[in-house]
Amino acid sequence: MSIPADLRPSVPVVLEGRRVRLEPLTVDHLAELRAASADGEVWRRWYTTVPTPEGMAAEIDRRLALQAAGTMAPWVLRGTATGRVCGMTTFMNIVTEHHKLEIGSTWLAGSAQGSGINAEAKLLLLTRAFETLACVKVEFRTHWHNHQSREAIARLGAKQDGVLRDDQVLPDGSLRDTVVFSVLAAEWPAVRAGLRSRLERRERGEQVDGGEGTRR
Repeated sequence: MSIPADLRPSVPVVLEGRRVRLEPLTVDHLAELRAASADGEVWRRWYTTVPTPEGMAAEIDRRLALQAAGTMAPWVLRGTATGRVCGMTTFMNIVTEHHKLEIGSTWLAGSAQGSGINAEAKLLLLTRAFETLACVKVEFRTHWHNHQSREAIARLGAKQDGVLRDDQVLPDGSLRDTVVFSVLAAEWPAVRAGLRSRLERRERGEQVDGGEGTRR
């Protein structure tokens, strides 16, 4: 029996929040994604691999190829206040037989950081992963030197599993130590409550500590 499309981890569906709308990535998003990448020049940070405006078409093709292979579900992030595309995110490294995946390859335009968009996007993605797809584990990974991203992941309620030393060779030839975090299904109710509380505090105009990371 075939699995309905909306229950396949590699098939992105529209996810709606108050601050952000997650739309399945298509080649038609190219111009908007180029503008988002140029906003704040977030691709210049050496410890990230945010696509440049010039490299965006190739990055879209790469993500769509991984979707076709069944290992990635790619989205664009559209801010509801502005109506503009402000970044990308994915389910990646999908291992269906073990009911786990990674939320990653995420980046935000400079003007969208610190806006609550990242927290709400993670709430929407984690809700789909645990409550629709019945995942038992969701991972997050980031560069050891990306302290902003590490702090943002920890604030989600994810726990650090460990550090993979010399895990990747980056385009500049440097070696990346990868920090691995995860949320387990049993931890999801507490993580969900924490994320909802942060978003509600922001709605009330209260100060919410910390910024938002860029790229895994």
